Amino acid sequence: MGICNKGAGILAPFVFAAVILKASDTNLFRELDAMNEAERNIALDELIRRVILPYLCVGGVLLGLGLMVRYSPLPEINTEQETLEVATANADKNTIIQFPYLILGALAIFLHVGTQVIAIDTIIGYAGSMQISLMEAKVFPSYTLSATICGYIIGIICIPKYLSQLNALRLCTISGLIFSLLIIFARGAVNFFGHSTDISIWFLVLLGLANSLIWAGIWPLALDGLGRFTKLGASIMIMGLCGNAILPLVYGYFADRYNLRYAYGVLLPCYLYLVFYAFHGYRIKKWAL
Repeated sequence: MGICNKGAGILAPFVFAAVILKASDTNLFRELDAMNEAERNIALDELIRRVILPYLCVGGVLLGLGLMVRYSPLPEINTEQETLEVATANADKNTIIQFPYLILGALAIFLHVGTQVIAIDTIIGYAGSMQISLMEAKVFPSYTLSATICGYIIGIICIPKYLSQLNALRLCTISGLIFSLLIIFARGAVNFFGHSTDISIWFLVLLGLANSLIWAGIWPLALDGLGRFTKLGASIMIMGLCGNAILPLVYGYFADRYNLRYAYGVLLPCYLYLVFYAFHGYRIKKWAL
């Protein structure tokens, strides 16, 4: 499912770019600053109108898929029946808050998806800061997504035959922390895949690889042993997806206040926490008094 998801993420920008962007738009983007307000508004309105039909098509497809799921004969998952071991362990539990490793796991998901979106959605702007044109920079998100797909494939091949899922999570969180440091501190011009860029942008691409197996590692650790609380626990985990919306805003605040490179410093505490959860947080069964 992850491969299909990220594969669609690679194809969609190319499809939308083919539908929405024109070859002459490169000159238009350069001329926007020189236009007066009325001319700029007309040009931007014309650009905005191009997305209406593609998004109507996407909305129609999503509506159709939603109806298919609504009327499909999916079985209800019964989480009310617990094994004797789980029932005994949860005998004194009456609220979901009494599972620290779950709450900490939901926070881990929040931070993980936020770092994932930052790595994908800010890379065009970061490439632009290196004087790379929009028409060239638009391919960089596909590099990050391709790195993620490579991570999925490695996981399929290696887990659990050669590598446990827990160790894969630990490896990925540590890699994410290292790549984040290199984004900020590594400097030097390189020519790679036909792009002349600063080397730091390729460490941003490699965050796609580091992020690939984190979700799959956190999820079973956070839901382990919840028993009758599993559905509610899964709901809390899914609420962590709001990190997609919140963390890019935090990045944007620092990007505006300082610069695009140093704004990636917001990734450091995120990955430090993910490393903590991978090595210790998932083991916390009771809140310390």
